[in-house]
Amino acid sequence: MITRTLNKGYILIALVAYSCVPKLSIQEANKVVPEQYAGKRDTTNTAKTNWRTYFNDEYLIALIDTALSKNQELNIFLQELEVAKNEVRARKGEYLPFVDVGAGAGIEKVGHYTRDGAVEENLQIKEGKEFPEPLPDFMIGARARWELDVWRKLRNAKKSALVRYLSSVEGRNFMVTNLIAEIANSYYELLALDSQLEIVMQNIQIQSDALEVVKLQKQSARVTELAVKRFEAQVLDTKSLEFEIRQLIVETENRINFLLGRYPQPIVRDLQKFSDPVPDSIMAGIPSQLLENRPDIRQAELELAAAKLDIHVAKAKFYPSVGITAGIGYQAFNAKYLLTTPESLMYSMFGDIVAPAINRNAIKAVYNSANAQQIQAVYNYEQTVLNAFIEVVNQLSNIDNLKKSYDLKELQVQALTESVDISNNLFKSARADYMEVLLTQREALESRFDLVETKMQQTHAWINIYRALGGGWN
Repeated sequence: MITRTLNKGYILIALVAYSCVPKLSIQEANKVVPEQYAGKRDTTNTAKTNWRTYFNDEYLIALIDTALSKNQELNIFLQELEVAKNEVRARKGEYLPFVDVGAGAGIEKVGHYTRDGAVEENLQIKEGKEFPEPLPDFMIGARARWELDVWRKLRNAKKSALVRYLSSVEGRNFMVTNLIAEIANSYYELLALDSQLEIVMQNIQIQSDALEVVKLQKQSARVTELAVKRFEAQVLDTKSLEFEIRQLIVETENRINFLLGRYPQPIVRDLQKFSDPVPDSIMAGIPSQLLENRPDIRQAELELAAAKLDIHVAKAKFYPSVGITAGIGYQAFNAKYLLTTPESLMYSMFGDIVAPAINRNAIKAVYNSANAQQIQAVYNYEQTVLNAFIEVVNQLSNIDNLKKSYDLKELQVQALTESVDISNNLFKSARADYMEVLLTQREALESRFDLVETKMQQTHAWINIYRALGGGWN
């Protein structure tokens, strides 16, 4: 009869609570992406290539290996993963019974003119025995409390924590992808600076030789002191450029050292790798593969799933919670009777139903916030997918345009290099002014610098398309 009444009360409270829950809709994300990139539908994808194979440079591979174990930011994030993992364990423990085991001892003296004092006094009169005063109390036993997860509030909270942990794992993968790309970009930037330094040193030698020729021509009165000073100024300007590049090399080396989590030291590298042609056979696959390959997209998707679970958790707080409390043990006022069975045995069990009645505004606020965060997660997911698609399209276009630009600049360098020899010969035969020689040398130097810069941009595009496609983390 008591159970039946309890069930009826429980159903009534549940119906009342359910009728008072605000109606909120869960927004679904748009997961439709274009079918192809610029008319290409080949499913072969460069992102599946292991980064050790993609970056075929033993020095670069060694740098990346060091960064993956020593980079402080990555190691900080790994500790955040541990925090997320422990959160899953904590949530899992919440829907299991809590059991306490303990023992205790105490002593109590009550006043005669209190309820307990009057009971003791009455007992002494009836039984003719003196009631122990003060009264000792010894106890040993176990106590359990279990909230029945009727509305899956606790299990959904545990699932949400688990999904967020998996989201953190994807966040770590995305960090690895970016770290590898950043080291590779800095490494090839360092090689580009080495190439520019080599060009500067060659030009210093060429310009110094030209200066000596001008000085000899001045002695023979073929040119004036003005020409000598202009050539000398050009040599000094190029030598100044040498030290600017050396400073950039130091800064770039230390940027890599920072990513590797170590103090400044020279970066071992192979300059010949920079002269290798940039691979142009990039297989972008199809856009739908981004949903699988890009860790940031999978992270946003998992965050969206966790946000949905959070809504269910917040909604369950409107419903009554059902709990069971039980205890069993031994209790006596004399230690020698403590384990006497069944006289000193004590046990209890009762259940309760608790539903929110007064502070519902706080629960509504949490529920509305969970709904807003779920909608926010939808937009974040859609934005992440859109950003990934645009990154790939931009880099594919960049690779194509940089190749065309590099081919033209290569022809420009060839033409200007030949013009330097021509201008020098014309100057020696007094058929060209020294200003033409200076201008031609400066243009040739700038064109070679531009060619190196374009080659570096090509390399960056080759690295960035690998990152954009989702390569590197696996």
